[in-house]
Amino acid sequence: MARDLTPGTGIRNGRLRVYLGSAPGVGKTFRMLDEARRRQERGADVVVGYIECHGRRHTEAMLEGLEVLPRSHRSYRDAEFEEMDLDAVLARRPSVVLVDELAHTNIPGGRHAKRWQDVEELLAAGIDVITTVNIQHLESLNDVVQKITGIPQRETVPDEVVRRADQIELVDMAPQALRRRMAHGNVYKAEKVDAALSNYFRIGNLTALRELALLWVAGRVDEGLRDYRASHNIDRVWETRERVVVALTGGPEGETLIRRAARIADRTAGGDLLAVHVSRSDGLAGASSGALAQQRLLVETLGGSYHVVVGDDVPTALLTFARAHDATQLVLGTSRRGRINRFLTGPGTGQTTVDDSEDIDVHMVTHEFTGRGRLPSLGRRHSRRRTIAGYLAGFVVPWLLTVVLSQAHESINLTTDALIFQLGVVIVALLGGAMSALVASFIASVLLNYYFIPPVHSLTIGETNNIVALVVFAAIALAVSTVVDHAGRLTTRAARATAEAETLSTLAGSVLRGADALPALLEKSRTAFGMDSVALLSRSGGEVLAHCQAEHPAAEPGEETTEVPVGADAVLVLVGRRLPASDQRVLTAFAAHVGAALERERLAVAAAEVEPIKAADRMRTALLAAVSHDLRTPLAAARASVGSLRSPDVEFSSEDQAELLATADESLVKLTRLVDNLLDMSRLQAGALTLHLTETHLDEILPRALDSLPDPYAPVQPLDLDTAPPVLADPPLLERVLANVITNALRYNAPGAPVLVTASHHADQVEIRVIDRGPGIAPEDRDRVFLPFQRLGDTDNTTGVGLGLALSRGLAEAMGGSLEVEDTPGGGTTMLLTLPAVTEPAVTEPAVPGEEPPHE
Repeated sequence: MARDLTPGTGIRNGRLRVYLGSAPGVGKTFRMLDEARRRQERGADVVVGYIECHGRRHTEAMLEGLEVLPRSHRSYRDAEFEEMDLDAVLARRPSVVLVDELAHTNIPGGRHAKRWQDVEELLAAGIDVITTVNIQHLESLNDVVQKITGIPQRETVPDEVVRRADQIELVDMAPQALRRRMAHGNVYKAEKVDAALSNYFRIGNLTALRELALLWVAGRVDEGLRDYRASHNIDRVWETRERVVVALTGGPEGETLIRRAARIADRTAGGDLLAVHVSRSDGLAGASSGALAQQRLLVETLGGSYHVVVGDDVPTALLTFARAHDATQLVLGTSRRGRINRFLTGPGTGQTTVDDSEDIDVHMVTHEFTGRGRLPSLGRRHSRRRTIAGYLAGFVVPWLLTVVLSQAHESINLTTDALIFQLGVVIVALLGGAMSALVASFIASVLLNYYFIPPVHSLTIGETNNIVALVVFAAIALAVSTVVDHAGRLTTRAARATAEAETLSTLAGSVLRGADALPALLEKSRTAFGMDSVALLSRSGGEVLAHCQAEHPAAEPGEETTEVPVGADAVLVLVGRRLPASDQRVLTAFAAHVGAALERERLAVAAAEVEPIKAADRMRTALLAAVSHDLRTPLAAARASVGSLRSPDVEFSSEDQAELLATADESLVKLTRLVDNLLDMSRLQAGALTLHLTETHLDEILPRALDSLPDPYAPVQPLDLDTAPPVLADPPLLERVLANVITNALRYNAPGAPVLVTASHHADQVEIRVIDRGPGIAPEDRDRVFLPFQRLGDTDNTTGVGLGLALSRGLAEAMGGSLEVEDTPGGGTTMLLTLPAVTEPAVTEPAVPGEEPPHE
């Protein structure tokens, strides 16, 4: 792809090549270095701007013979880190530069916050860039990856940055092969392999990440193919991927068609299902909104997507949509029109679509409603094509009847001739309306006079009776055609009123959807009136409160804008066709519903703002009710001990004095701990807790946490704490969390068994496990243990008010971590405390940013 010139410089932008990894460890950096050596052998000026080898000998060997630019050094939180020296690369001006870890967050002190912004500056300077990124760091997939792996990705890169790359190469590896590489020590150090294999690098996680990468790259390839076809004016469908489009009318056969199309799409791996409804530009005189809503839900349940396009020519709109989405197959239902209807109105949507489909396969699916339609619908304005057909019929039908009746003139009389001509006029009225019927009536009168009323072959009428008959024939023909046309207009109004009622009923349902009401109403407004876009604007300042736009808006010059007020401080703006006056009344109803939905959203926001205050009040009430006994007990014990010591009536021995002082001290310690918990819980609930996050070493924090336990000599055994990297936490709060969790484990642990405290590094997090051998916690109770005032299986109020775990989870989440419950293998409970790791550099790509060669 050719790149534009950088504005104001005349320098052509550099080209970007991205190696996209399906998972950490698949070999992105190795492939990048291999490409660099290949270009260097061809004479290109290649330098290494930044590469992270992580001590892997294969990756380091690939650096031999390549020029590596020195890095810049930055200080952050009392530590030294290295970053790519952007100015050094710009001053060196190579033709190609290697920049590893595109999603990396730069240490503060440089020009840009993110490395991809550094890359953008290099490209603007005309330098080609080769870079790497893993699929989990794409912004659009961030939440999906977190659901799969359970690990949030804090470093992301906008999808558009990667999409703009001139070349994207997927670096992939089978999950089993990647796990074998890890087991051989080619990705992580030996001590970290077991934790990685049992957590992030499980077979299911790697398979899901691999599928995400393949689908994302396939979408990018699809975009490139569409751009190529558009630039080369290629209109034919290229069947590179099965895409099945099913046309929905809102009729009762819709569910049958959707399921048939879904089965067709499922026959091919990766097949897409797209449902489309063509809404006529007359807006409301259309399909049932309720039926379409149910069919849309079914489509989305089956994994498809639902679309609405506007067009009066349904076959053309369907085929245009299908070609725009590279559809390979189109599914339509057989016509519900009866034989008479088809005879009078000609080929329907299905037949016309088949005739014009060219290289798109069209499936006509039969259903139980086939052929059960009514006579030609009079409820719709005649289209231009039908009007022209009516005039042609008005001219042709009388002549055809004349030819037929001339052959049978001897067997039928003049009355029969007149009735047959009258039937022909009625048929023309059904097809084209009153004006075409008037033409047919005039021509039929002339032909009846010339060929069938004596003297024949003359316009002269010999008998007065025949004159009267001809006049009566013309009058009846004209009256019948007028009545038919008038009935059609009345039917149109009735159909429109029905459609309006259905639409307003749908609107009432949309308002009840809560948070989704406003977008649903705007989308309904756009599709119902056949507009290109609808926006809700604030009267003061024109702020866009909500907006929706057609997927493929018609690019027609002179688009009309319609505005209708919504309450006192908003306006609904519709852009597209000119709305007739008949639509304004319904549009006003739409605006009223939009206003109600807007007011509902505002009230919901106000209620949400009040809810934290109500929650804080409930918490304070609960705290006061729950701690009355727990406050009195240590206070009473301390007061009794001190009072006894001060009493002049009793003389205590030194041993008794020491015991009373110890009792007072223990009671005051319990009281202090309880008050601290209460204060911290109140701060958490009120959002007023102040954090001082800093680099914290676990082997320094755990001893202080153990010293604060009621029994500092309790059996607690730490493991591997000194090998874990430091965490980003508030040291005093982390000490409180560990103390509370260990205290809880000691309370329920099996007698004589130690409580184990272990730590392991996984991706960009440190996992701290507090393991006991107690009775365990049932799965249905695991969320309850983190609620305030919960002591499962413990009714002894002397053990506390049940704030320890609730406070610990709150503090962990405030520090950017989490606290969860796991089963201990062999019985017991494991509390899993997860906190952000501080690595070098502190905010680099999680897991393994540099990659090994794809070998086993």
